[in-house]
Amino acid sequence: MRGVDSWEKALLLSRFALEKKAYDLILMEVREVTSIADYFIICSGRSDRQVQSIAQGIEENLSAMEIFPLSVEGASRGQWVLMDFSDVIVHVFYQPVREFYDLEGLWSHAPRVELPEPYSALASQFRIRTEERL
Repeated sequence: MRGVDSWEKALLLSRFALEKKAYDLILMEVREVTSIADYFIICSGRSDRQVQSIAQGIEENLSAMEIFPLSVEGASRGQWVLMDFSDVIVHVFYQPVREFYDLEGLWSHAPRVELPEPYSALASQFRIRTEERL
């Protein structure tokens, strides 16, 4: 599947992460604050195994659509998996590691994007952090 724009790719990546029960998923539009990507997706797993499963699910689903990451880092440890899809970068964290690195705070000047339905309803089911901390 060629010709997927960055918004469509961000939605697909979000969907595949949520299908693996990714917690506290947020989508940030970073194109105005950095040249490295258009969107960041940040989400969490409750164990290193779940982090690996989320990353694997994303990669398998997109490879079936002939969309491949430029790079995947950290998948073997399951603490912080970074998946670079060129215009969309996915960060899958083990929850305590996410809190330590606080990428949401580091990129707080980048606007958050509201996911459309049914993704927003699904994302709201998988919340372990309070809204003021997100």
